[in-house]
Amino acid sequence: MTTPPPQGNPFAQGQPQGQPQGQNPFAQGQPQAPYGQQPGFPQQGGAPFAPAPAPRRKLSFKVIKNIVIVIAVGTAVIGGFIASRDDANTAAVGDCMHRGNSDDNNPDLEVVDCKDSKAEYVVLAKVEGSFSALTAESKCAAEAKDFQYSYTESGDGSDFLLCLKDYTK
Repeated sequence: MTTPPPQGNPFAQGQPQGQPQGQNPFAQGQPQAPYGQQPGFPQQGGAPFAPAPAPRRKLSFKVIKNIVIVIAVGTAVIGGFIASRDDANTAAVGDCMHRGNSDDNNPDLEVVDCKDSKAEYVVLAKVEGSFSALTAESKCAAEAKDFQYSYTESGDGSDFLLCLKDYTK
């Protein structure tokens, strides 16, 4: 009769019989490393240097383009507002005017200082409302006796009539 073979690996020399398979027999004296770390290396944060700073995010072309567009639109709006402050619709009685265009249909009147050499006309009356050429003449005759020219503007939400005469310095 034969004897049954011994339990475990018959070729293991000097290995204890009760050790589970897949374990490192040489790691018995070392503590188990936490999950995600290798044994024998220090834990995170134990390094003698600080972690590298996060890289700076660069501005993309799209962001720069949008910033330039916003600045350009803002500049155009502000420039248009400043340029429109001296238009005929801001004129008041006693203001001096300059004619920027020789076209009678669009004289491009603008308010100027009366001491300026550009001053050509003085505003005698300003009447709110919409007027035709015939009614403008009669309205100016009633508002300002010595007027020489009438200027009407309509549209853009502001309809008015200016009664003007030549400015003498």
